[in-house]
Formats: sequence, structure tokens, C-alpha cells
Amino acid sequence: MTPLARVLLPALAAGTLLSGCATPVGPVEVTRFHLPDTTVLGRGTIRVEPAPGDDGSSIEFRTYAAAVAQELTRLGYSEAVPGGAAGAQVAVLHVERETIAPARRNGPVSVGVGGGTGSYGSGVGLGLGINLSGAPKDQVETRLSLTIRDRASNQSLWEGRARFAVPANAPLAQAPLGAAKMAQALFRGFPGESGETIVVP
Repeated sequence: MTPLARVLLPALAAGTLLSGCATPVGPVEVTRFHLPDTTVLGRGTIRVEPAPGDDGSSIEFRTYAAAVAQELTRLGYSEAVPGGAAGAQVAVLHVERETIAPARRNGPVSVGVGGGTGSYGSGVGLGLGINLSGAPKDQVETRLSLTIRDRASNQSLWEGRARFAVPANAPLAQAPLGAAKMAQALFRGFPGESGETIVVP
């Protein structure tokens, strides 16, 4: 178990328990890019670090970083321990979360008029429709990007982006469960087909 994952494991575990009660939600859209030679990936020591300008000490970032670190170790990496050697590679992580309020297209009441002609005359009908579904729910969209670089040369070896949106009141809108889902989707079939966008349920 990685040091970062060990610290945040209770939160991630709680999120996993919630998944059993969660209603199925929209899939995660994932795109990856990498060099033709992928033999350097999935081995050696690596450290997850925040992208420039990001707050690496925030609970939200640490939650996503722990989920990413857990997936990296599953792929064969060893996580650099705090205070130890930084490692030959670095995983630069950036996370954005945004709440979106969808616009309602139609009013709650609609009126329709229809007419028709048949063998026995013509007629006009008036229809009244009432939308009882209420206003559209707010959505939380999460965008995650990760770049694995060679620390010495700063060369980008692999880049991945993932995004998904769920209702604001859904369990997956919470960071622990959402982080695990996005990290698993990001590394599905690692390193992936360069330039291809996939959809992970």
C-alpha cells in the first residue's frame, strides 16, 4: 500500500461502500497520449505532485492523488516515500471540479393545438401538458489530467485526461468515490491507444 493511499484509505473505502447504493451514472470519457516506446512506463519509482498553481495540501487534491497513486502501484510503479528519493519519474496531477446548473428548455405548462380531416368531417383538438419533473438537477463535472514525465529531462512520457459529470446529489459527486472511479477509468488498459478517446462505464 502506498504511503499516500494509507493516509486516505478510510475515505476511499467509505466511497467504495457507497458505490453499492449508488444509482448508475454517466460514464467517464478518457483520452491518452504517449510516446511510441512505452517500455519505460509502469516501472521504477514515481511521485504524484500537483500541477503548477494547484494546492497540493488540500484534502480534495490529496484524495485524488491517493487514488492515482494506488492505480500507479497496481501498474507496477513504486511510490516515492516522503523524505526519500524523488524517483526517476513524476506524475503531475491537475483536478478541476465545477457545478453546472442546466437551463430549463420548456416551461412547466405547454399547450398544443391539433387538427385533422377524415371521411366524416374535420375536427380540432386542444391539448394541455404539465411537466411534473421539476427543474433540471445541478451537475458536478470533474476534469482530471495527469502527465507522467521523466524527472531528469522533463520529457512527457504519457498524458491522460478524464472527465465525467453526475448530479450534484449523487454519491459520485463526492471526492472519495469520484476519485476512485476516475483513476480507475484513466488507467483502463494502460497505457492505452495514443490519441484515442474511450468511454469507460
